Amino acid sequence: MGEIKKKPLIQRQKVMFHVVYALIPLALFSIYLYGWRSLMILAVVNAAGFLSEYIFARIYAKQVSSAVFVTNFLFALSMPPAVPLWIAAVGVAFGVIFGKMVFGGFGRNVFNPAISGRAFVYISFGVPLTAGFVQPATGFPGGFAYWLHGVDAVSRATPRAALMSGEPFPLLNLFLGNTAGSLGETSALLILLGAVYLIWKKAANWRIMAAGLIGFLAMHSALYFGGAAGVDPLTSLMTGSLLFGLVFMATDPVSSSQTTDGGRWIYGLTIGILISLIRVFSIWVEGVTFAILLANMFAPLLDHYMKEAKKKKKQREAAK
Repeated sequence: MGEIKKKPLIQRQKVMFHVVYALIPLALFSIYLYGWRSLMILAVVNAAGFLSEYIFARIYAKQVSSAVFVTNFLFALSMPPAVPLWIAAVGVAFGVIFGKMVFGGFGRNVFNPAISGRAFVYISFGVPLTAGFVQPATGFPGGFAYWLHGVDAVSRATPRAALMSGEPFPLLNLFLGNTAGSLGETSALLILLGAVYLIWKKAANWRIMAAGLIGFLAMHSALYFGGAAGVDPLTSLMTGSLLFGLVFMATDPVSSSQTTDGGRWIYGLTIGILISLIRVFSIWVEGVTFAILLANMFAPLLDHYMKEAKKKKKQREAAK
């Protein structure tokens, strides 16, 4: 009898590694901005996220998916620099377990695990989360010379929060990313370069990204020029986690609409419109997390109706 070949511990998914590669520049830039504690947050989150999936994978007799590393990176980079490490660990564990593994693991989850974990910590630990933003470093060697740069400036307002109170921010600073904010969400430049890489490698669908941008800009422009929104569309686009969420989270291959191109356009437009509405009319200054979760909820239903519409169209064409 031949030997039984054991499966590797980790299920290798090439697409997921491409997403991680696209996130690495943002992780390195977070060290430059805020110090080496950023790397510690990333390490703690990866350890907690991997262990959470490993335990359930053993129960299900499955391999650990490469997708867990995408979840870990996304969650870590969405955290503020001074977040308590235990909150980061609890948050990613919640996201992996209740956002994915309780549904049966990779490919069966309704919600994006990273977004689920982020929503959990922001609702459960609002005070320490909002007090975790610090002044970013500038010049050389930047945060590479610090454990946590700007620790004396803890509770510094992010551009998103500051803009809501009337404080202006130069667009160039917002584009480059040398502003206070979450670890990987401040640099529009690096996020857009990551988007180009993902599209080139076919690791994310450009239609969802484009539809999200169009939906947000159209709705926010209408609200801004109608007098309801206090921040102009372009500035609002480059603040908070909007670009980060549209590029890396809305395009998740499992929790997003993936059946038809039409479904992807509707899904992306929905997210963009919801982000603008939540930012303008709710108490939440951000909106990206809840917009994506709401779109995740209806993505299976959207796919169902898009498939039915496509099937009926084929039947009508065949009947002619």
